[in-house]
Amino acid sequence: MDPLSQTFSALADPTRRAILARLATGAATVGELAEPFDMSLPAVSRHLKVLTEAGLIERHTEAQWRRCALRAEGMRAAADWIEEYRRFWEQQFDRLDNYLRRTAPQPGKKGHGRKRRS
Repeated sequence: MDPLSQTFSALADPTRRAILARLATGAATVGELAEPFDMSLPAVSRHLKVLTEAGLIERHTEAQWRRCALRAEGMRAAADWIEEYRRFWEQQFDRLDNYLRRTAPQPGKKGHGRKRRS
């Protein structure tokens, strides 16, 4: 799988997004990350493996603790890809806005709008 697809695949799961949100506040142990979830430690570890392989987090051992930290640069490719489409849609909305301004009925001018039937 290419890196961008791997990133979006990792982000597709709500548990993994919650883990990333927690890590955005600072590094945490695997146990701390597992606390809010109703799942086994091995299940949480599988989620962490997916995030690690996608380059979104890094794991390291301190004494007997396995700590995880967010790798902000891991999301750079996804953010860049999304940015391209954000610019595209902004341009489209700007064009629509310009069109609507050009075609909007002008106050006091006749001939615009629908006539009512009596």
